Amino acid sequence: MNARLLAGAIALGSIALSTPVLADDPNDPSMRTKQARERDAAIIRQLNLEQLRYVQKRDARQAKGWQATRDYPNQLAEHEKRMAAWRHAVRMCESGHYEYCAR
Repeated sequence: MNARLLAGAIALGSIALSTPVLADDPNDPSMRTKQARERDAAIIRQLNLEQLRYVQKRDARQAKGWQATRDYPNQLAEHEKRMAAWRHAVRMCESGHYEYCAR
């Protein structure tokens, strides 16, 4: 019972002590001057550009991974052809055709 009361008191206290955020509040006293609004816009622009660079790098990295996935069937087919040629050469070498042994 005491643990529930304590948890409730902590939750209620955290709600009561939290303050609302003044993001995009037209009545925010720190945004009354043109310079403050321009500074805020410049910060937001910089954050957006940084996020754009991050997203472009992430997308390029993912595109490379997807390209490898798309190329896999062709690479597998090439590998299987090389393995078939190698197995053929081994069989020929073992059957006495020694010109296949030097591969």
